[in-house]
Amino acid sequence: MDLVTALARARTPEKPGPDTPAGAAVRPWPGPVFPLPEARPGELDLGRLLRLSLAASNGTGRLRPAPSAGALHPVDARLVVGTGCPLPPGRYGYDPLGHRVHRLGPAPDGTPPGATVELSVTAQRTLSHYGHRAWPLILLDTGHAAAALWLAARSLGVRPTALDFDGLAEDPLAALHFAPSETAHRVADAPTPRDLSTRRSARPPLRGAPPQEALRAVLAAAAEASAGELAWCAAVGEPQPALVESAPDGTLRRLAAGEARPTLAAWAAGQAWIADAGAVLLGYGCPTEAEAPQIRRVHLRAGFAVHVAHVTAGRHGLAGRPVGAWQQADLGAALGAAPGRDWIVHGLALGTTHSEKGTS
Repeated sequence: MDLVTALARARTPEKPGPDTPAGAAVRPWPGPVFPLPEARPGELDLGRLLRLSLAASNGTGRLRPAPSAGALHPVDARLVVGTGCPLPPGRYGYDPLGHRVHRLGPAPDGTPPGATVELSVTAQRTLSHYGHRAWPLILLDTGHAAAALWLAARSLGVRPTALDFDGLAEDPLAALHFAPSETAHRVADAPTPRDLSTRRSARPPLRGAPPQEALRAVLAAAAEASAGELAWCAAVGEPQPALVESAPDGTLRRLAAGEARPTLAAWAAGQAWIADAGAVLLGYGCPTEAEAPQIRRVHLRAGFAVHVAHVTAGRHGLAGRPVGAWQQADLGAALGAAPGRDWIVHGLALGTTHSEKGTS
């Protein structure tokens, strides 16, 4: 798959063709099925880790802790399990509908204690609806799944010892290693299990300007989680419509004056409701000349960062909805800089109120 060409085409106004079959809701892993046993003291609690991050909440498989474009959920998880886990060492495929695993084979030589979760994708699920726009969304979804695992570990007091988002591999796209521990070490700012089990992508409309303190926290969370791969700003409305960004002292400063949300709505595949959102967080970068490893790395980090920002927003009482489909969204050129340098990669619409008809 030529990712450079795929991204360039996804950024055009070309519309996808008619839908095709998405296939099964989860990957049909081979091998015998095993439940996820309860962890004993000192073991990595794989069951709770996966329940808080990847497990489906209903029989259709659409409602899961990590959001996905169109609720299509293309991300698959393989587990490489060592000692110190409730499962015997080996390689497993995770079934998020049944919250169970299929044993795929023995663990490779030298597998460390704990478990590595490898994230790969069944691309057809997203391609079935989004067509040529699918690959950026698939990468963002993978980043969201990685963040869901990372946040679940923090919530449980588990310290991820390795996060691999280098963009060099096509399979797996990302991997996270979690080590067993005799004692949980939950950090003070970690989300609670309730924070994670109740997170949702709010249905539009999302209205109401976020308080400055909350917006600062969301911007800071996104910037830290993206590890320097993207720049971040937020479009806000009245009383002073502008694009704002974090200043070195932690305050908000104006990046550009004027109302940006109607333009963002047009760029976001014509989602008109974005024009009335309380604020829109934007991660931008990934220049036109980026090669495939950089494209993978930036989009994985963008999904990861928006997921962390979304949970941060929820902890500040805000509703949020990730926005992943962007066409002709050259933010840098719109602000008078050189074209093709600062494309919008991912976004998060925010508000203090939202539709009460349901969430996804």
